[in-house]
Amino acid sequence: MSRLIRIIRALHEGEEGHTQALGTTLVAAGGGIALAVGAAEDSSIAIYIGGIVLAVGLLASTVLSHLTIDYEIYDRLNKLEK
Repeated sequence: MSRLIRIIRALHEGEEGHTQALGTTLVAAGGGIALAVGAAEDSSIAIYIGGIVLAVGLLASTVLSHLTIDYEIYDRLNKLEK
């Protein structure tokens, strides 16, 4: 069990960016599924909600990726230049 915790911690703290945006990507996936179900059942409410959740999830994933990965890398590069 402790090995699993170490692996998850290493993924979370790594700069690869795999787990930082996982939550928002899952939200976007849920919105896409709701959008598809709403379109299949011709339910305008589900289509609107699914589309909004999908858009918010994708935007949040992009912003979170920039905040957690790119800014730290740029900060280190700026410190190296000084």
